[in-house]
Amino acid sequence: MKKLFVTLLLALFVKASFAQYDPKALEILEAMSKRYKAYTSFEANITSSMTNETEGIKEEFKGKITVKGDKFRLAMDDQEIINNGTTVWTYLPAAKEVNIDNYDPDADEINPSKIYELYKKGFKYLYLEDQTENGVLCEVIDLVPEKKDAQYFKIKMNIGKKDKSIQSWTMFDKGGNKYKYTISKFTPNVAIADAFFTFDPKKYPGVEVIDLR
Repeated sequence: MKKLFVTLLLALFVKASFAQYDPKALEILEAMSKRYKAYTSFEANITSSMTNETEGIKEEFKGKITVKGDKFRLAMDDQEIINNGTTVWTYLPAAKEVNIDNYDPDADEINPSKIYELYKKGFKYLYLEDQTENGVLCEVIDLVPEKKDAQYFKIKMNIGKKDKSIQSWTMFDKGGNKYKYTISKFTPNVAIADAFFTFDPKKYPGVEVIDLR
């Protein structure tokens, strides 16, 4: 009996170790990445929610993201983040201020324009199950950071089984917070000028510019 228990324990350990870089998950992620890399640009409506069951917190925001290569513009209810690949502007309409900073591609922050390539560096991945979300059958993938001190200890991705589109992703931090982003009204290959991905203070009279570079 003891021998059987040890054998089962070893089998589970080997399976868990192998699953850290699950080939089925990788196949799904590669197909998803290929889909998005084929687009020159895209726009999508996003619903963002933050929940913490312990603290009884549940907040929801709606917004729109526009992506072109390394550039993105994310407009939410209370702020707008603009990234042209080298500079990041964070505009806060209520405060009438914009913060300017250098973009660091190696920082821990999740770049929404690169969510489809997130798995390629610094993550283990595991296929969990098929699950229906908003009427779409999805393949659920867990991404787990290789670094123990990463900002998020897990990212769960729901990827459309049929067309490999990203339906949603959820980030879990060590404070018990869950940040979920759900995609809707996706439009690929939109015509958009590079100037759209910069912040022009002249168009915002009275805005305070805080340069943190």
